[in-house]
Amino acid sequence: MEVFLAQPRGFCAGVVRAIEIVERALEKYGPPVYVRHEIVHNKHVVESLKAKGAIFVEDLFEVPADAVTIFSAHGVARTVEEEAASRRLPVLDATCPLVTKVHNQGKRYMAKGRTVILIGHAGHPEVDGTMGQIPGPVLLVQSAADVAALPLPADARVAYITQTTLSVDDTKDIIAALQARFTDIQGPDTRDICYATQNRQSAVRDLSKFVDVILVVGATNSSNSNRLREIGTEAGIPSYLIADGSELNPDWLKGAKTVGITAGASAPEVLVDDVVATLRRIGPVTVSVLPGREENIEFKLPAQLSELALQP
Repeated sequence: MEVFLAQPRGFCAGVVRAIEIVERALEKYGPPVYVRHEIVHNKHVVESLKAKGAIFVEDLFEVPADAVTIFSAHGVARTVEEEAASRRLPVLDATCPLVTKVHNQGKRYMAKGRTVILIGHAGHPEVDGTMGQIPGPVLLVQSAADVAALPLPADARVAYITQTTLSVDDTKDIIAALQARFTDIQGPDTRDICYATQNRQSAVRDLSKFVDVILVVGATNSSNSNRLREIGTEAGIPSYLIADGSELNPDWLKGAKTVGITAGASAPEVLVDDVVATLRRIGPVTVSVLPGREENIEFKLPAQLSELALQP
């Protein structure tokens, strides 16, 4: 069996930064440190950090007084920031800088008197955080049909922003519907879309051209991992989302000579290795990495931890 690994796959710079913030905080302050929400959507990562002394909570009232508190990569609402400040909790913000950029775009549009429309998935923590960061009502749309239902006149001054785990391809139909509906509309440049989301989706489309089956390594609550599986399916290739090798069903591989593997932006490479190892137990395997876009983006750590990062 030939196995082809998508390039790029797995961790993006925002995820690397978020995990490093938790690890550096544990190193500097000692355990426990408290993390509001899963730092990234991957059980393996969360369990690994728990073993080192991180405690994950959904609400700040679960955090003891004076305990080091970390906000997840998805970002939080202003009310969460204000609650932490009122309790004088020492906070490290692991919000992805690209998510923060979306927050700032929304605030600028709102300050200019525009109604802000957010393209995203209801209930996703990033969407909740973004809507809670912008000082005014934000309208959420998940589809082109939602655009038609917006309670706004055609000449309303509007602006749109997007959830970072959606790609240019994911949002283009909704943006087109917005532009067709409103005469005075602004939005960010497509270059502002999360590079990692777009790159991983493009890599899966390339992968789907010459494999019989696609395996996406990622968590079921990971928006970008689910989308990678959907893209494979849309291309006509049987595609499956699995957490690791233990979830691989050999029946999926019957008649398959080529298998493509990718991983969501919050899935570590060790889980990809685990899937490959499982395939090797089924039969002989050759592994190749597809040519693809190289990513060398790095995001700075918070100032409280940057000195620690310089130490060997």
